[in-house]
Amino acid sequence: MSISITLHADQINRLDLSPAIAAINPLLLEILAYEQQLQFTIDYPLEPDDPRELSEIPEVRLWFIRLDALYPWLPFLVDWKAGELGRYTAMLVPHQFHPKEGIQYNPEALEIFVMSKTFVLMNWLKQQGIESRSRLKAMTQMLGYELDDAFFDLLVEN
Repeated sequence: MSISITLHADQINRLDLSPAIAAINPLLLEILAYEQQLQFTIDYPLEPDDPRELSEIPEVRLWFIRLDALYPWLPFLVDWKAGELGRYTAMLVPHQFHPKEGIQYNPEALEIFVMSKTFVLMNWLKQQGIESRSRLKAMTQMLGYELDDAFFDLLVEN
């Protein structure tokens, strides 16, 4: 049951979140049913000789930064298997794109992003009554980090 949000250049340029809000808000009542189901289709025309990826376009990144401020737990919904977690992360974390090696995130920025999302999602999942430890471990592994149980035990104690 995949959900797709289509974004057009005019919406991105106006920082118009209405397509995302219209798609995401109805999911909130049964959020668990939509885990890892959200994909973005971005229609942002580039000149034929423009080598940039969408995550390198400031206007596109700014739209996603605004979206993340509204839904900081959005990594729960994006479709990891379709590469949406990596793309979403690229919208928010400084990186370089290499044709052969793919996305190379700034390591410190990625670490801050991963830990911030871990804390946000841990709190949000708890509020939703959804088990978090295995989900957060899987998410951080997708981004190249390994969180062990001692880390989570420390957070439960405090």
